[in-house]
Amino acid sequence: MKWIDVKPYLHVRSAGNPVYHPNGEVLSFITNYTGLPQVWELWSDKGWPSQTSFTEERIIFVKYISGTKMRVIGMDVGVNEKEQLFLLSEQGDITPLTDSPDHIHHYGGSSPDGKWIAWSSNRRHPTYFDLYIQNIETLEIRQVYQQDGTYSVVKWHPNGKSLLIQRTQSNLDNDLGILELESGEVRWLTEHDGEAIFLSPQFSKDGNQIYVLSNKDREFIGLAAIDLTTSNLTWLDKREWDLEELTLSNNKNLLAYSVNEGGISKGVIFNLLEQKFSTWDTPIGAITELAFSPDDSKLAYVFNGPKYPSDIWELDVHTNKAKRLTFVSKSPVIEEQLVEPELIRFSSFDGLEVPAFYYKPKKHAGKLPVVVFVHGGPESQIRAVYNPFLQYFLNRGYAVCTPNVRGSSGYGKTYVHLDDVRKRMDSVKDLTALVEWLKNNGNADPDKIAIMGRSYGGFMVLAAITHYPKLWSAAIDIVGISSFKTFLENTGSWRRKLRELEYGSIEEDGEFFDEIDPIHRTKDITSPLMVLHGANDPRVPIEEAEQIVNELKERNHPVTYIRFEDEGHFFVKLKNNITAYTAVADFLDQYIGL
Repeated sequence: MKWIDVKPYLHVRSAGNPVYHPNGEVLSFITNYTGLPQVWELWSDKGWPSQTSFTEERIIFVKYISGTKMRVIGMDVGVNEKEQLFLLSEQGDITPLTDSPDHIHHYGGSSPDGKWIAWSSNRRHPTYFDLYIQNIETLEIRQVYQQDGTYSVVKWHPNGKSLLIQRTQSNLDNDLGILELESGEVRWLTEHDGEAIFLSPQFSKDGNQIYVLSNKDREFIGLAAIDLTTSNLTWLDKREWDLEELTLSNNKNLLAYSVNEGGISKGVIFNLLEQKFSTWDTPIGAITELAFSPDDSKLAYVFNGPKYPSDIWELDVHTNKAKRLTFVSKSPVIEEQLVEPELIRFSSFDGLEVPAFYYKPKKHAGKLPVVVFVHGGPESQIRAVYNPFLQYFLNRGYAVCTPNVRGSSGYGKTYVHLDDVRKRMDSVKDLTALVEWLKNNGNADPDKIAIMGRSYGGFMVLAAITHYPKLWSAAIDIVGISSFKTFLENTGSWRRKLRELEYGSIEEDGEFFDEIDPIHRTKDITSPLMVLHGANDPRVPIEEAEQIVNELKERNHPVTYIRFEDEGHFFVKLKNNITAYTAVADFLDQYIGL
């Protein structure tokens, strides 16, 4: 049987992080068009963008400094996530701002006069993030806030004398406050009982309130306004889905955001003066990274769908028509082969309805070999977007199912907590119900079902094949957790506290970890296993891969291990992705192939 090689799927590039030049004629963005994420520019009067940065490491973000042509970029080394900040000039010259390679720096925006930037860093202590401002001419750095905890700068106040800052209690709980730079005092705006998040805050025209996305006292994330004097919260848009990606026009009259309807985005513009909502048409996919042009006539955004890989689009705000600006993802070789999913729901062991996307190959006869792909997080969500290796598997004749098991985000507060700590294995049970659905309703071959996942999804793979080994004919673990004990002992200290809120702690839950950890149940594994990991992974240390691999090798169990010395938690380099997913496809062919 003939199929398209993996390379055309991985050669599909992506574009993101659109930011307009102050003159509105140039759009800066990041693309991996040359194989490594770099800054490019698109001029309104030119058809093809030009590359601006030429670094040896990936560029993570780009932002203009207020009222200037200078940009701030973030880079790390070997995908180690220890982000450093740099100035990028209009000519492409790069000046280091933070020269502390052992620490993490998170950018927090520039002052209204363009003279200062703000950022947070764990320079003082590996676990805690303090707040700093820096003069972009003298490069002078001032620490402006120090507390034990996870703090970040969201943006500068329009008065230039204070910062809007964030205190993070967990991935699902945070607070916003105003830090006065002169006094160092903080006035917290959103202190609350229970759990709530406050995202994407935007200052109103008069500076007396902020618009924010929040799920305070409700299941789903809505749009609200918070009075900066009284801290009173008023709802502007409440739906039974999460709202995302809020941004505000420069004239402060328009709010743009997306609605996450079960993993598929709908774009919305809310006119604050007229109190009217408008939407625009998009294919099936996800809308992210919205940005208004300086004159507010256009809205740039990133669109990513199964048939429309990640590119930058632009909405004409007046006509409500969108067009594609970049075409770095266009690939005639595979365009006709791309598959959109069906959104399905299956009933789990306790009657819970669990959503999933089910992709079927275009050409198939008889029962289907199926790859179940489990997302990471776990407080995350698989979206209907372009995924190169999943589309590649489809072209080779495999069906692909991507569930959002309990614990996923996007379905309300209750749903996201259904897998916390001692309920961890309930989400693994969801996978057993999915297998039954696939066999009874999805035309799946019961002897050819494989499971694959990355990060926390890698744990789900290992848990599935150790607790329910008879269901799986092959398994692929990518940067996954094999033991919560060793993971919590070795992960970056800045992450440990946040992860303990989800997984539990060694002190209180150690015996439970011993019961469920895959590393203690390797004798139960019957399916062949492939493991892939990056040596520089700061999130899930590579020891998680090597201990499970060594255990299986000692048992003479079939296991394939690929270690990338120059990658971290994410595989960024094209050559490594080609190696990885060619090997994965060959592995699937060997054990569940047609």
